[in-house]
Amino acid sequence: MPELTADQVLTTTRSVRKRLDLTRDVPLSLVRECLEIALQAPSGSNRQSWHWIVVTDAQRRAALGELYRKAVQDYLASEGAAGKLFADDDTRAPVQQRVGDSVAYLGDRLGEVPVHVIPCLRTGRDRLPEGNQAGLWGSLLPAAWSFMLAARTRGLGTAWTTLHLAYEREAAEILGLPAGVHQGALIPTAYYTGDTFRPAARQPLDEVLHIDGW
Repeated sequence: MPELTADQVLTTTRSVRKRLDLTRDVPLSLVRECLEIALQAPSGSNRQSWHWIVVTDAQRRAALGELYRKAVQDYLASEGAAGKLFADDDTRAPVQQRVGDSVAYLGDRLGEVPVHVIPCLRTGRDRLPEGNQAGLWGSLLPAAWSFMLAARTRGLGTAWTTLHLAYEREAAEILGLPAGVHQGALIPTAYYTGDTFRPAARQPLDEVLHIDGW
């Protein structure tokens, strides 16, 4: 892999769905390297309540893939599906449709992705506490993103998804999660094909920037 600057990693780590290599095994040692980096992310009060489920077993991946397939079908049929957004915008509509197509593609193939990484948070409670959810998940999600960035520098593609959480209880049973442990995402991880990673089109900063208040 060529050396990437921090700016390059941050601006070219994309959701990879269609270009995940489903035929090539990913060494667990490589996943561990990425997770070691992830553990350097911020953690509220330094609690480090995160746990990481790395699924390589074919049967469990297939079972999670079936849950994901059903969740994707429901999502694609909903009004909020990516491919239906900004339909009246000639610039954004084609991009959204490509995103929708890639979601559908992964929905049919998640079980074939060689590694599933599921970041979890141990709260010790069956139900998540009310109140400051930002503080709660802020102690897990930055670490999950760090994992994805580290994976990018090692030739691995990832995608951030939470659609399987429509079947969170069923997924927890597949994973054997104890009570009080909650899933934050599912990150399919594989070597990627192709090398055309570049910054994505985004809204101009000045359209979303507010100084000293709204």
